[in-house]
Amino acid sequence: MSSIDKGFSEKRDFIRMKISAPLNAKLSHDEGVIEGLCRDLSGGGMQVETRTHIALGTELVVEISSDHGHNPTLHARVKVARTSGTQDTGFLLGLEIIEVLK
Repeated sequence: MSSIDKGFSEKRDFIRMKISAPLNAKLSHDEGVIEGLCRDLSGGGMQVETRTHIALGTELVVEISSDHGHNPTLHARVKVARTSGTQDTGFLLGLEIIEVLK
């Protein structure tokens, strides 16, 4: 089967996992913390809900932890690749993972 015949989900480089985990993000030039909820996660990125608008191309450092306190947490440098929503409804961000941090 050629890649043309495959469905979109099969063309992804990484499988997307649905999750619901708290996320803290910091802008590289700011000490403030932005809170959000990670809705899905893959090897290449994540989808995040937040009440804060963040511009396309902005780099952040994020930390995702389990609601149940399980380790390890994910600590990564990401870039905003997609954004939608409003201040009233909240924002949905597509974040591209640039680097997994230790």
